Amino acid sequence: MSKKDIFIQPPDESELNQLDLFLRTRADDGSLLLDGVHGLLTALAIGPEPAMPDEWLPQVLSSPFEDEKQGGHVLGLLARLNDSIPDELASEDYAPILGEIGEHESDARLTAAGWCEGFSRGIDLRAPLWETRMAEDPELMEMLGPIMALGLEEGVFHSEADFERLSDNDYHACLDQIPMAVSALRHYWRVHPLSPLERSAVTTVTGSQHTLH
Repeated sequence: MSKKDIFIQPPDESELNQLDLFLRTRADDGSLLLDGVHGLLTALAIGPEPAMPDEWLPQVLSSPFEDEKQGGHVLGLLARLNDSIPDELASEDYAPILGEIGEHESDARLTAAGWCEGFSRGIDLRAPLWETRMAEDPELMEMLGPIMALGLEEGVFHSEADFERLSDNDYHACLDQIPMAVSALRHYWRVHPLSPLERSAVTTVTGSQHTLH
């Protein structure tokens, strides 16, 4: 059986809507919605060291399922969403799932706030590895540029230094650069894998505030 034969179909639009509705009906302060889950899984897919579901699921699910059938369905959708991201990156077909804000459909606009929040939590799960490399390698910081700019604009990331607010055009330009930035970061960690010393430092780190140094 070829790899193509065992390819797992990503969730279709209807299934993504089901997952989005499930997350929204159970959301509380700090909960990730669908855009945030996609950002979280993206960071883990491209990063230095993979994370098992028991590490990232607590970031997504904060309370028990109503029944076994619901649990199986939601976990299945999350697994397929997770598995689809590496395939999309490999085929250069990756696009972030973004949120929309606006009181009416006519004035709705895309926002990266949720995606960036999830992405930052994915980095947090491997914080020592990311932070060590970012301190040592300016190239990695440069690749993160569009994502950092969006995160700072949305208040997801925090910096002691003053920064200039993005214009609407700059904001949309950064949104358009997310796929390229994600692809570059994925390539970086494959060309510059962890050293044995770095690998020994793998640990799980959680936190509610994300500070850029």
